[in-house]
Amino acid sequence: MHLTAWLQALLLLPIASCTFQDPENTDRIKFRYWLPDASVNTTTVQNDIRSASSIGAGGIELVPLYNYGGSLAAPPSGADWATYGFGTEAYSRVLKASLQAAKDAGMVFDFALGPNQGQGVPAETTDPGLHWDLASFNATVSHNGSYNGRVPGWGSGELVALVSAQVLSSSVIHNPASSTFGTPSTTSTRLVLQNASLTDHTDYVHRDGTVQLQFGTKATHHLFAYYQYQDLAKNLDIETNTTGSIFDNGSYIVDHFSARGARTTIDFWEKYILDSETRQLLSEVGNYAWEDSLEIESNISWTPSLPQKFHRMTGYDLRKYLPLIQFGNNNPGVQPSYPGDMQCVLDTEDAGQGVVNDYRKTLAQGYQEYLNTLKKWTSSLGVEYSAQPSYNLPLDMESSIAHVDAPECESLAFNDNVDGYRQFSGVATVAQKSIISNEMGANMRKAFSLTVSHLLWQINRAFAGGVNQVVLHGQTYSGNYYDTTWPGYASFFMLFGESYNDKQPAWEHSYSDMIAYASRNQFILRQGMPRTDVVFLNKDSVTDPQLGTVYAGSDLVDGGYTYSYLSPDNLVMDGVRVENGLLAPESPAYKAIIVTGHQNVTLESVKKLQQFARAGIPLILSGGLPGYYPSGNSTDTKANQDAAKAALQSLERSENVYTTGTHRVAHRLTAIGIAPRVRVQTNGTWYPVYRTDNATDTDYVFLFSDSTSKSPSNGSVTVQTTKTPYFFKSWSGHRSPIVHYQTSNNGTITIPLTLAVNQTTVLAFSDSLKAEIDTPPVHAIHLPHSVIGYGYTRDTGLALHVSPSHQTTNTSVPLSNGKSHHLPASSSVMQPGTPRQKSFKLSNWTLTVEHWAAPSNLSNAHIPAVKHNTTHLLNATFLPSWIDIEGLHNVSGVGYYHAEFHWNSSTNITGGGHNSGAYISLPPVPHGLQVYVNGHRLHGVDFNRPFADMGPYLTSGVNVVEIVVPTVMWNYIRTLYGDIEIAGSEPLLTTTGPLPCLVETGLMGEVEILPYVVSWVDI
Repeated sequence: MHLTAWLQALLLLPIASCTFQDPENTDRIKFRYWLPDASVNTTTVQNDIRSASSIGAGGIELVPLYNYGGSLAAPPSGADWATYGFGTEAYSRVLKASLQAAKDAGMVFDFALGPNQGQGVPAETTDPGLHWDLASFNATVSHNGSYNGRVPGWGSGELVALVSAQVLSSSVIHNPASSTFGTPSTTSTRLVLQNASLTDHTDYVHRDGTVQLQFGTKATHHLFAYYQYQDLAKNLDIETNTTGSIFDNGSYIVDHFSARGARTTIDFWEKYILDSETRQLLSEVGNYAWEDSLEIESNISWTPSLPQKFHRMTGYDLRKYLPLIQFGNNNPGVQPSYPGDMQCVLDTEDAGQGVVNDYRKTLAQGYQEYLNTLKKWTSSLGVEYSAQPSYNLPLDMESSIAHVDAPECESLAFNDNVDGYRQFSGVATVAQKSIISNEMGANMRKAFSLTVSHLLWQINRAFAGGVNQVVLHGQTYSGNYYDTTWPGYASFFMLFGESYNDKQPAWEHSYSDMIAYASRNQFILRQGMPRTDVVFLNKDSVTDPQLGTVYAGSDLVDGGYTYSYLSPDNLVMDGVRVENGLLAPESPAYKAIIVTGHQNVTLESVKKLQQFARAGIPLILSGGLPGYYPSGNSTDTKANQDAAKAALQSLERSENVYTTGTHRVAHRLTAIGIAPRVRVQTNGTWYPVYRTDNATDTDYVFLFSDSTSKSPSNGSVTVQTTKTPYFFKSWSGHRSPIVHYQTSNNGTITIPLTLAVNQTTVLAFSDSLKAEIDTPPVHAIHLPHSVIGYGYTRDTGLALHVSPSHQTTNTSVPLSNGKSHHLPASSSVMQPGTPRQKSFKLSNWTLTVEHWAAPSNLSNAHIPAVKHNTTHLLNATFLPSWIDIEGLHNVSGVGYYHAEFHWNSSTNITGGGHNSGAYISLPPVPHGLQVYVNGHRLHGVDFNRPFADMGPYLTSGVNVVEIVVPTVMWNYIRTLYGDIEIAGSEPLLTTTGPLPCLVETGLMGEVEILPYVVSWVDI
């Protein structure tokens, strides 16, 4: 039988609506929507958007991908960029239809500023706002010491500088291979140049490019020439030559280091896209104009105004130092194996790094002009600006994060690293950005195989690191497209996951629960302002593109201390001041500043640290004094370094400044009386996030268990508060009082907890919530292990759910009012002869599998799936993975598990005030599940710890358990891999390695029933 209609007909429990239970669309998870091109069916696009809304997504981020315009594949037959490209009339129609669909669904709408990653727009090739590059050429001066002839590379562009230098030594360096981009290791030449010999000869170059220079004959000299030019690099490399318009030749990358580049994008939008109807729709549902990671390749990051900006900022001329910047200043994220053919360093103490640092600071100023220009323009449209700031550029990322409305990071490059996220979120919280976004789930080689459990792990780690907006990567167009077979269009030719749409069984059966869960957590993580315990100060010349861990010690995490990072550049931001012993008191109200011996500081930041310490905030120097971040040419660098060293030594002796050993920060904090706002004591690893909402006088703690053990971790959290504690249950949306905790005389509450791997919980502390949530007047100070659950309402009182399996002796429960509640041994509360007093495991399962398969006509990609059912008898209590069940090895779809058990009770346990019942405990399921007991769905089941009370639905006699489990589609799609075509090209999974393996799927493990008796507490 086909079971979808049966499930839809099941009775659902009504749940009272509240803001946490049902967040607004602005607080919900959204999908990045991959648009193949503007030739697609607009009705299908609108239906896709409505479909995303139907499973709980709050918004769409429209990305006109044009897969065939990148470097991965040629255009499919029939594709016509000139007609259907970005900014054409066809594209405008799709954009309006998408906006209207979002409006009709009540969703928010984000849009890329350009096609593909959004780095550029179609333009005239003479536009000065297009991307600039700086080419370098060199030559060795002959042994006679003279150079007469054309400058090396003459004709490559506009000559910026001709520089000579004496070469003191030469060596070969190795640039490592990149597994991410599949590039091999390379070699470069490293030259040590004599600083005093650097000479600028630009003014001596004749109009025909010749020059006559004379050097000494006793040393080796090198000549370096630099030319600026517009390389006409494209973010979509398409050439059609059919219309004679700017839409013939793809889309050009704009200059990202000047306001002029931003204006090229703005001018295009104003001329070709923003008619009155589009403006009106954007004003109604528009949320963010957006730009993705910066995948701009070049020789040297450059803009023509850079030398003038550099001189104004530093007071010296950049041109004669250009040899120092020709290596490692292109795109460290995209070009890691190709930093340049030649690296030049000086024979000075800092090897010329001060000049390089000044160049990058100037480059950052130009980039910030670009960001600020777009931010101002998008504001005029009634939307905000979101971007992944300086991601992949040779810059300190932290210096630019505050220059966009909603800064965005991503799970891919951040490698799901909590410390990496903290490097990003610290600046954003100090800048009081209400949204810190994340491009979530761009998992390489995970198309159609990314499990919900792994995605939730990624989301939870991002939340733990300070993120509070998730944009899922990404929903795909579900209709037919040129030269595309079933299962339909897939971004990046399946090289990255995931492809979300109704061709995934989880679309109807678990994604909605996952989205609701994550959206409720997003809601919590936007309440009030964040509170972070301590901050690390660190200056990087270039942020590691893979955001590696900066503080490798575990002492802070083990103690529950939260921390983030700031760059010295951020210390001049508004709000960075000390007040009442807190740095940045509005947000995030740091209690201490930490600088380690492995980090770098600038001279200006040392002065700031001295100022902060005098104002009353503790400063901890860990593992020795930090290094000096050089700035300036050789003379300035030495003077600044000496000044910084003296200032650090003075700082070390100052009041309110403390020293400690490496990775001993938590110990020193405790010694000086600085406690974490949430102290964690556990045998696992728990990450707390703390927020304070002064408007409602409510504090929130989001807690994530990142333990590696398969067993749940036990422990407690101690929070500095005297307010009443509550659970906010993100899987169900229910809010309930916590009735088991201890208070102390020093104003803390300690709450015992057990958290499974990848499980989260939300705690709220408030006295005002008593008016909304039934709250008992007393609480239990200690509960024995036999109490496996509890509940409270004003009508029925406080009920303890006691397991007969564990309650073998009489026990007293101490209460906060000084009384004790008596729990008798199970033998005195269970009727003699009553079966199933102890827990038991279900067996004799019937598994009905709804197979999802391709249509007979593989070219019909619009069909979600062709379905048929098979039945499988599973007699054991331990349920195997589908890949171990005969007939299901390569099957994907939905599993309907059916089991029965007999329940005896002499009481009516289906109404209020029942005296016995049972919990159901299931193994974690990779791709989500739905649980039904006697036709009633158990709402709010935590995918990571499926444990639910089924007492209200039990009946005397036979009881039926139904568990619905969707699978990933990969196990079936893998069988079709050789026949799949996407926009005229084969998938790319085998270009990066062998075909991914089958995915363990289905309900795996044992399902246990845990009976309980109710013990009513007299309060």
